[in-house]
Amino acid sequence: MRILLTNDDGINAPGLKALEKIAWDLCGADGDVWVVAPAFEQSGVGHCISYTHPMMISKMGKRRYATEGSPADCVLAGLHDILPEKPDLVLSGVNRGNNSAENALYSGTLGGALEAALQGIPSMALSQYLGPDNYEIDNPFEGSEAFGAEVIRKILKTDPKAQSGYRLFYNINFPPVPAAGVLGTRVARQGFREGTNFSVEPHSSPSGRKFLWIKGGNQRVETGEGTDAQLNLDGYISVTPMRADLTAHDALEALRSIE
Repeated sequence: MRILLTNDDGINAPGLKALEKIAWDLCGADGDVWVVAPAFEQSGVGHCISYTHPMMISKMGKRRYATEGSPADCVLAGLHDILPEKPDLVLSGVNRGNNSAENALYSGTLGGALEAALQGIPSMALSQYLGPDNYEIDNPFEGSEAFGAEVIRKILKTDPKAQSGYRLFYNINFPPVPAAGVLGTRVARQGFREGTNFSVEPHSSPSGRKFLWIKGGNQRVETGEGTDAQLNLDGYISVTPMRADLTAHDALEALRSIE
């Protein structure tokens, strides 16, 4: 089994080390694991690609590369330049922090998985929710390390082999608890944190220039029964099947009146 790994936290991120453990668990000693990750953190870049400028690629070790680009760039580099053959699976993560609910729309971690899906490759994004119960433990990623390979194997058994149009990819979020506190896995729809959004916080530099910091919102807002973030807060791993199709299918018929 050949697996391509990427992330948005950067080539040296501890979550990527967790993902490598998961990948080797999946493919075994005879497997083929490649890493193509951003040279520096790319959190919040979504599905951005470096369309207007080239990106430098550096070989960091055997089957290990860093790019001056986004996670989607890394997937493109891996598929079309670095790997000798297309991988059987692309994994993106393990992100430091959740990509549940509306966070999924900003996530570079999901951007990497989405690009792989657009290229026809089975792909999954993995994220570790952080909170008071696991933020300061020795290994905040122990939940994802303990259960990641098992969850991926189960998903692969159900993943349709022949898909036309926009291919499925999967958003996996591990709850903000130590491994011993994980209650199980649930399939979930994407939630929405009402009243929670990104904003800006202005600051002035010593020279008097104005700068804006992007500021996140409350990550512990309940999102409703059966939704990803709510299940995570309740102690469950959430698995959300996704597609790149942004069509609001429920609104199509109501809009026919404009034709």
